[in-house]
Order: sequence, then structure tokens, then C-alpha cells
Amino acid sequence: MTDARPTKRVRRLRNWRERFLEQLAQSSNVTAAAKAGRIDVSTAYKTRRKEPAFAAAWQQALCEGYEALELALLCRLREGEPANAASDRKYDNAQSIRLLLSHRDAFGRGKAQESAEDEQAVIDRINSKLDVMRERMKRADKARQAMNGDSDA
Repeated sequence: MTDARPTKRVRRLRNWRERFLEQLAQSSNVTAAAKAGRIDVSTAYKTRRKEPAFAAAWQQALCEGYEALELALLCRLREGEPANAASDRKYDNAQSIRLLLSHRDAFGRGKAQESAEDEQAVIDRINSKLDVMRERMKRADKARQAMNGDSDA
């Protein structure tokens, strides 16, 4: 006898990637992000392996998530825990610090690669700004000399 029960097929959302990445940036949690996108965690990992653009967006979302965690932790450390008695939420600052430290190198490298520029381009940009500043200083000196009636202007 065969099982005559119909199998329930869950339709994947067309925009699951966007939902997944939004939740990943908010939570830094792949499982929670997969749930938000209504996909299996394995689908997310397979897509990351197959699609370089999705892998880059995944990395960016995690960087954003860890930056948000770092900012929230710094705020709690500076200002203390909220004195709201209605809130039962307890923060584990030590665990947050451990998590940030364990991911700092990986995401720090990713962030550095994002903002890496050619050394010569940086030097050229600095020199250009210095030239503008020098020109401004020359004009200011000439204007000052003209106001003082110096004939060397």
C-alpha cells in the first residue's frame, strides 16, 4: 500500500535573497536569516557557493551586523543597562565581546579590502588637496599685502 497523502511543497519567495540579507545584517544569524527568507539554511549556503555576488552581499550583511552589534555593545558599556523594569531582556556583554573578537579579523580583512585603494591614487589625492591649500594661502597673502599697502604684492 502506498502513501496517498499529498506532499506539501513550500514555495520559495522570489525575493528571499533580499529578506535573507536584511535579516542577516540585523541579526548576524544565518539560521534566523534563512527563516526570514523562508528557505532552508542549506539553500543559503549553496547559493553563496554558486553566486559570487550573493557571497559578497552576504559578507557585507555580516559586516553590517557586526558593526551594529559593536555599536550597541559600546552604547550599553558607556550608558549602562536600561533601567526599564518592564524589560526582562538581559544582555550578555561578555559573550558579545567574545563574538566580536572571534570575527574581528575575518570581517576586518573584508572591510579593508572593500576600502583598499591604489597607493598612488591616495598620494595623488593628497597632493591635489595640498595644491589647493597652497593656492588659497597665496591668494590670502596677496590680499593681506594689498590691504596693508605693501608694494611687493
